Amino acid sequence: MNAHADDLAGRAGPYRFYFWRHGMTTSVAADERVAGVELTDDTLSVSLMDGRTISVPLAWYPRLLHATAAERQHWEIAGGGYGIHWPDVDEDLSTEGLLRGAPAPRGSATSAATKKPTRRRSKR
Repeated sequence: MNAHADDLAGRAGPYRFYFWRHGMTTSVAADERVAGVELTDDTLSVSLMDGRTISVPLAWYPRLLHATAAERQHWEIAGGGYGIHWPDVDEDLSTEGLLRGAPAPRGSATSAATKKPTRRRSKR
């Protein structure tokens, strides 16, 4: 029992307090596995098995933003159902990251082909 409950019990004598809220007797387990994926020109929406839908700006994931419509539509469920993989653009997202609202790390869309070559300075 916590301190507040002890205080109440001391004032109430032999009575015990039972806390119950109407309508709180059932629980629904969250199932964060991927049920479906929809993409528009500016939004990624992921439907979860428990009925929730996560929608995030496509700008958060530059690889998907710059992919063709065909590349975006070619996705696979990965990670035991908790992830999505786009093989054509080498992008992987997890439902955990989507639920946290985590955009892709900066520079994640930069490929070797689009990087500017860097010059190495010679030691003198």
